Amino acid sequence: MMHECRLHLAETELAVLASFQPCRGALQAGRLKALDSENRPILLCLHGWHDNAASFTPLFEPLSQVFHLVAIDWPGHGLSAHRDPDNYYYFMDYVDTLAQVMQAISGESVMLMGHSLGALVAAAYAGAYPEAVSGLILIEGLVPLYENAALAADRLRSGIDSRMKRRQRQKPALKMDSFQAALSVRCRVNGLTSEQLLPLVQRAIYQDGEGWSWRHDDKLRCDSLIRLTEAQSKALVASIECPVLSIVGDKGFAHLKAPESGLSWFASADQIVVPGGHHCHLESPQKVCDQILLLTSKFKQLV
Repeated sequence: MMHECRLHLAETELAVLASFQPCRGALQAGRLKALDSENRPILLCLHGWHDNAASFTPLFEPLSQVFHLVAIDWPGHGLSAHRDPDNYYYFMDYVDTLAQVMQAISGESVMLMGHSLGALVAAAYAGAYPEAVSGLILIEGLVPLYENAALAADRLRSGIDSRMKRRQRQKPALKMDSFQAALSVRCRVNGLTSEQLLPLVQRAIYQDGEGWSWRHDDKLRCDSLIRLTEAQSKALVASIECPVLSIVGDKGFAHLKAPESGLSWFASADQIVVPGGHHCHLESPQKVCDQILLLTSKFKQLV
């Protein structure tokens, strides 16, 4: 059973799913603590772009036998608050959000499990705070995105233009006439089944008098204004001290399995391939859980 709660951070509020009953007094003080005293390591789950905490639903029950699970909705996603109208979604701001969540659960042994965007944020955080993370599980994501510094001007122009286009759009977002229509859209976009996506879509939409709408912030679609260079991304990853498990789908992003993927930048990393595409943890949840549980003995705080 997963428990729904809300975690107050400095500038925002996050929706959280936890495998344990949170202590209300701790939540009011901005801390996330289990009501019981069972000593289990925390596995903090970080979803991908335009997904939400429920994307880890198939993993909750198997992994909760070993871990206290915590899954957050990033700002602008799922049931979490959107950023202010004049505030966009910089990659490093996700890292700052993660740092605040880690502070709220400090004093515990914490492993990070991220999918796609969540994996990149987890890797960046673990590079900046290597002492805080006992292990990394990176699903269909590896090193923070980077590009040639010579593309900086093009990147900045593209990002600003995407914001201008958004501001000029006058039409409200189209509403869907049924929950099934929304579910069908996600199935078509992600190439997954209704069963696999049902929990995620249930958390991602809402109904009003005119139809069904997506909860996520429209500003999420705006392009980045700046991206790390290869040297900066490599320096972050090289600072990670904990063991790393990379999980990729056999039909997922091919570049993650290539020699130049950045896997060799980690001091200690294994990569396994499971059946599935970019959301392989939804397509092969038991295989993903089996690999995580097999390799937990490598993580420093679990030995």
